[in-house]
Amino acid sequence: MNSTKVVEVAIIGAGTSGMGAYREALKHTNSIALIEGDQYGTTCARVGCMPSKLLIAPAEARHRAEKFSEFGLLGEVPNVDGKAVMKRVRAERDRFVGFVNESVESFAPEHRIMAKATFIDDHTLSLSNGMIIKAEKIVLAVGSRPSYPAFFKNAGDKLITNDDVFYWDDLPESIAVFGAGVIGLELGQALHRLGVRVHLFGLNNIIGPFSDPEVSAYAYKTFNNEFSFHGDASVSTISNENNVVNITYKNAGESEKTERFDFLLAATGRRSNIDRLEIQNTSLELDERGLPIYDKLSMQCGNSHIFIAGDANGDIPLLHEASDEGRLAGENAGLYPNVYKRARKVPLGIAFSDPQIAMVGKSYSDLRKENTEFVTGEVSFENQGRSRVMLVNKGLMHLYGNPETGVLLGAEMIGPEHEHLAHLLAWCIQMRMTVADILQMPFYHPVIEEGLRSGLRDLYQKMGMGPQPPLHCIDCGPGA
Repeated sequence: MNSTKVVEVAIIGAGTSGMGAYREALKHTNSIALIEGDQYGTTCARVGCMPSKLLIAPAEARHRAEKFSEFGLLGEVPNVDGKAVMKRVRAERDRFVGFVNESVESFAPEHRIMAKATFIDDHTLSLSNGMIIKAEKIVLAVGSRPSYPAFFKNAGDKLITNDDVFYWDDLPESIAVFGAGVIGLELGQALHRLGVRVHLFGLNNIIGPFSDPEVSAYAYKTFNNEFSFHGDASVSTISNENNVVNITYKNAGESEKTERFDFLLAATGRRSNIDRLEIQNTSLELDERGLPIYDKLSMQCGNSHIFIAGDANGDIPLLHEASDEGRLAGENAGLYPNVYKRARKVPLGIAFSDPQIAMVGKSYSDLRKENTEFVTGEVSFENQGRSRVMLVNKGLMHLYGNPETGVLLGAEMIGPEHEHLAHLLAWCIQMRMTVADILQMPFYHPVIEEGLRSGLRDLYQKMGMGPQPPLHCIDCGPGA
């Protein structure tokens, strides 16, 4: 006979958003079931942001050695010990996962349940261990999984996803990466710089998260100059012959060709795990993707007692967003039937390619869709002083501002150390600063941030609020 447990709040999923939801719900009730169907350890720690950076780090170190001669330094580019590289990646990855596991295991044992959950009805969950959970309120924090077109399966057991890369014992000799989004760019470039023969296949010449055509075109040219990048190739066949992947494709204006690879890495996106919950057994209204329709400011699904957070909602698959959403969902689940909206933080996204990619605030496409009046300030980092000194002078930044209010709205950019510039801009936008306000902030010399100042000066002039900025830094000489 199945046992039944009655709780006030059930949280399905113990990843980043689930842990955040648990901590918040615990402030309001001790009657909680935290249900995890697979294993503890977040996507970020196990197969996402942390292990990918562990792979990028040695790739960047080796790439710097390739520039020794340009500095007048004599030396050879180091050989790559693939087994040693992946040993460190796995060891450090496991260390990060261990910290997450310790956090979850510090939660009350009576709250934690290891089992898969599916809905019987709006308040009832059936667990794979035979238990039935009846919950007054439910938080859906089930995360996501890699998604790819069905014909990729023609690669057989040579088809892998980014989740698989971080379990490698050694680096392959060659790989075809499909998907020019953040994951594909980061892994493709890192593997190339570690000596793997890489071909990156994109679609419609879209690069990463960019929507600004000029910035996207600059990014495509930059990456294509470093490794084989097919921005919009037509792939006719994929096959597995003698344990090797054959890919036949055709670039625009070229004849068809076939390349052979050790693996096909599908980095074509992720899909929500909501479809594994038998969500159709609830009364929730679903969108065309089969995901619950919810309020992004409260995480509430319709007017129901069910809340959704993190990658499960198919919105912004970033750790800091998942964390914020989890806390908000847990808070409202604990307070229900009282539900409160909370202002969301300014959108901030970063890709750790080289040059780095960043999106802050409103994107070019956001502003166009909203019919918002805006003008664009621009700065190239190719002649920016500090960037040239360090031989990292590749980059283009577009800054968007409102010409009526002078307020900075957003930015799309690619360039050196842009993870830091993106944070500065996100803080400024969240504080609703005008471009004039930001230009009054201190800028040291010589730093890459001076390039940001040049872009802001250009935007200020184009908004009609300031004079034509000097061609070069008026304070310190050319190219600062």
